Amino acid sequence: MGIHVVQAGDSLWAISQKYNVAIQRIISANGLENTARIIPGLALYIPEGGPVIRSYLVQPGDTLWKISKRYQTTINAILSANTGISPESLYIGQKLTIPSPIKPEMETLGFIVPNSSKAFIPIFRETARNLTYISISSYSLTKEGYAYIELEDTAIIAESMRLNVTPLLMIRNLAGGEFSAELIGGVLENPAYRRNLILSLLNFINQKGYGGVSLDFEFIPPPRRQDFNLFLRELKNAIGSKILHVNVHAKTEDIPTNRIIGAYDYRAIGAASDIVAVMTMDYGYPTGPPNPIAPVWWVEEVIKYSITQIRPKKLQIALPLYGYDWRTADNLTRAYSMLSIQNMALEAGAIIQYDLFAASPWFKYWRGAEEHIVWFEDIRSITEKYNLIDRYNLFGVTYWQLSLSFPQNWEYLNENFTIL
Repeated sequence: MGIHVVQAGDSLWAISQKYNVAIQRIISANGLENTARIIPGLALYIPEGGPVIRSYLVQPGDTLWKISKRYQTTINAILSANTGISPESLYIGQKLTIPSPIKPEMETLGFIVPNSSKAFIPIFRETARNLTYISISSYSLTKEGYAYIELEDTAIIAESMRLNVTPLLMIRNLAGGEFSAELIGGVLENPAYRRNLILSLLNFINQKGYGGVSLDFEFIPPPRRQDFNLFLRELKNAIGSKILHVNVHAKTEDIPTNRIIGAYDYRAIGAASDIVAVMTMDYGYPTGPPNPIAPVWWVEEVIKYSITQIRPKKLQIALPLYGYDWRTADNLTRAYSMLSIQNMALEAGAIIQYDLFAASPWFKYWRGAEEHIVWFEDIRSITEKYNLIDRYNLFGVTYWQLSLSFPQNWEYLNENFTIL
């Protein structure tokens, strides 16, 4: 695969000639319209075939010969891909780029809030081959712990089964459209209410044909930490071989009193669950100052901490399918899909910048007298995150959410990963 960052004077025709890839293929892979202009700084994914580029951390006892055999490549290919290294200079923890015919394997999960099943199903059909699970966010709970359905899920469950994607029942502690610490705290601290929640979830799973449950309980009061751990053990015991998938806020250390992350005991959650998804998103958050959504340095720090508590082969990180547009005067923030942001930049004639430390693209534009800053993801930034999954041998990735269009992401997956 290739990545081309548009320079002043570039044209789609010249780029297609440079890489020997048809213009229409470039247009399709990047969600461009036939008449769309291209602008400086725009990163284009070029699906040109060739070996997959793997990311590897040197382990004790490694030699270039051993690594080359593992990845079915040659020592010379590894040396060419890693300028300045020599067979005698390897050290534990060194990051290597490995050209290889072997694609990495992982399991993926896409979230959907099914406000309109009719509108979503065509999108689902386009992305299904890149998904292991779909987490359908249709459920919340009462203050007595009874799960109840908020959004119709029947059509999506049926379609997921037809497409061979395992559906998971996603439940969130929402009250009035917002996450409620009081709601989930009251349920977790009461053994009878916990039991109500487990039995009602089990009933919906069996009645609807779900393959398991995906929990997204946020702002759990820190004093309920042990109650949450107990609930997870009880829930997993009740659902048996069904999948228990738990979403947790990202952290780089354990701070048990913190109101956002304090209730998440990563070690206990990892022990009780089948899959743990760390929400490596919203480093730059709505109403906060403009910042990268998921800077790669931060994502890697989260991974390094997480794998000290959770087995890597149980761990997913999150990849946002959205970016944020901040109005700089007051940090008023709006979220847009990656394709919408790309079109926004094209229409504004913006020059896209790239923060090398964060591995994140951004641009500035004006709406009348209002200055706006937009941080988002592109093929460069998502490649860095997929490298982390490969490098640390993680279970996979989650996507929030599938209704948001990001053509480069799905094209990259098709070319570079085997989705189990």
